[in-house]
Amino acid sequence: MEQFLAFSIEQLPFVIVSLVIAFTIHEFAHAYVAYKFGDPTAKNQGRLTLSPLAHLDPFGTLLLIIAGFGWARPVPVNRYFFKNPRLAGVLVSIAGPLSNLVLSFIGAVIWYFLMRFNMQGVGGDFLFGFFNTFITLNLLLFLFNLLPFPPLDGYRIIEDLAPPSVRAKMTQYESWGIFIFLVLVITPLDQYVIDPIFNSGIPFFMGIFDSILSTLIL
Repeated sequence: MEQFLAFSIEQLPFVIVSLVIAFTIHEFAHAYVAYKFGDPTAKNQGRLTLSPLAHLDPFGTLLLIIAGFGWARPVPVNRYFFKNPRLAGVLVSIAGPLSNLVLSFIGAVIWYFLMRFNMQGVGGDFLFGFFNTFITLNLLLFLFNLLPFPPLDGYRIIEDLAPPSVRAKMTQYESWGIFIFLVLVITPLDQYVIDPIFNSGIPFFMGIFDSILSTLIL
């Protein structure tokens, strides 16, 4: 069965719990920031909540477990409610990925304390295994969502920052961007384009976390 999964059977419980937390906080962050900037759309649709049931997409979650990439239910955002649509749009879009970066750092803090107290045995190994997975998946979601392809947050950020004329052209070719993104993720091209980002990005942020924690915690 493992050959059909992106993760090992041993990792699967850690992956599922981590994804439920990561997806829920990610989408809640979008909804919360949009609401704070005056858009009640997500709140009115029951998305301003920490309940995973409001945010998880069953197929998107299953696909991530099987194929290594997936999605949650996108939070609806109506930029017409924003007084400054470009600024608010950028902040709403970046809130999701940043929430995953914060979660990964929190996981790193806990992992660091486990190391300091030299936790061993079955309970310690379980916690180490969970937080390793939790940190890695949240960093992966942070980096993944910043890729500049629709419908990811990175694309939305660029779209909001772009001048109106450029944004209009981006909208025209958006469907092609989705196609290119799928080709890069699903085909062997991912090892040349997508994988290097993760293989370099995750260790980079892990190094930053280690530097911060080793400095702050004696």
